[in-house]
Amino acid sequence: MNNYPIRIALIAALGGFLFGFEVSVISGAEQTIQQLWSLDSFWLGFTVASSLIGTVLGALVIGRPAQRYGRRKVLFAIAVFYFLSAVGCAVTTLWEGFVFFRFLGGIAVGASSVAGPMYISEISPASARGRLAGMFQLNIVAGILVAYLTNYLLSGVGGEESWRYMLGIMAVPAVVFYGLLWLIPESPRWLASKGRVVEAAHVFLRLGEPDAERKANDVAAASDAGAKTESLFNGKYNKPIAYAMLLAMFNQLSGINAILYYAPRIFEMAGFERADAFQQSVYIGLANFLFTILAMSVIDRFGRKRLLLIGALGMVVFLVLTAVAFSRPDVANPYVLVYLVGFIAFFAFSQGAVIWVFIAEIFPNRVRSQGSSLGSSTHWVMAAVISWLFPIIVEGSPLGGFYAFVFYAVMMLLSFLFIWRVMPETKGKSLEQIQQELGIK
Repeated sequence: MNNYPIRIALIAALGGFLFGFEVSVISGAEQTIQQLWSLDSFWLGFTVASSLIGTVLGALVIGRPAQRYGRRKVLFAIAVFYFLSAVGCAVTTLWEGFVFFRFLGGIAVGASSVAGPMYISEISPASARGRLAGMFQLNIVAGILVAYLTNYLLSGVGGEESWRYMLGIMAVPAVVFYGLLWLIPESPRWLASKGRVVEAAHVFLRLGEPDAERKANDVAAASDAGAKTESLFNGKYNKPIAYAMLLAMFNQLSGINAILYYAPRIFEMAGFERADAFQQSVYIGLANFLFTILAMSVIDRFGRKRLLLIGALGMVVFLVLTAVAFSRPDVANPYVLVYLVGFIAFFAFSQGAVIWVFIAEIFPNRVRSQGSSLGSSTHWVMAAVISWLFPIIVEGSPLGGFYAFVFYAVMMLLSFLFIWRVMPETKGKSLEQIQQELGIK
């Protein structure tokens, strides 16, 4: 395969690295800021979820500018938002300021979760789209791993102010991301949808398309180039809407963001010392990274459904084991690390690797930005709810951890039934072929 798509997909996927870093770095700071600003469990949950509230807004609003101004310009704006969030969180002395800059970072995450996978899916050959779009998820888990690692290394640096270093260091990759974006072209499918067929053909040619001019004209025709943007909610797209929303909901109902955001707290609940809890979080990030690489290597051979089915069953097993471990809160259980690493491994191999690929490819070109925004915002609404409620549940009852993980296990069992009986397979099919098989004209 032409290596040009790989290079530009890697650059676009760096938004995923910042995404992963931003959403998980708070795990190293949440207990300190709870003490610093005397937050009860409700307001701690709100403070952590403020970023996720921003992600909902970012995911909802980014579709229109991505359709009007192009995917590339939107990625530039996202890089700027990441930088401002990192610097702002690091220097603010007010709780209100901290919440605002976390919210700003959340907007960048939500927008990135739409624009990054959408751009990569539109520049990728059908035979390698799963692997290339999977680079976005790989960068997310790399960001999570680096955030846990820097939290561990920076804990204690600067004394009580170490959390500022943890949050502020994200400014460095944000600047790198902004600089590298100058090297990528605009999406050829977006160019064709705007009637800029010659420019689209040029990009398709660089991407290795054998008949670039014909491809550009076909995409332009399918997109009704120059016509008014079609509404997503006109009845024609009910199937992809349902598939994207349900998969996004189940992704978060697994409890993944509660675990990523509160990992040190969960390990302390299991009986680990605070310093050890930070170290255990690194193992979580490492398992996430390694199993995402494994999933990327097989996603275009095994298909999306098979990975999701395997992952759902594995997650049920390890969530149940974790729930049992927390059924006796007075007894320390060192095996919680094993159970959570097992859960993360199956999540990364399935939901983690598939969600952004699937949401970006299930919608037709003319409504892809709207559909991606809907799927992503659904994901982030559920993430905000789960992350806000988690500290309230675990602090509200001695059995709070048990109740939470039982609920996540039941949700993964339901997700298995949805994937098995309802969800379509999209591997190896062009974006236009997927549209045809869903009966969308």
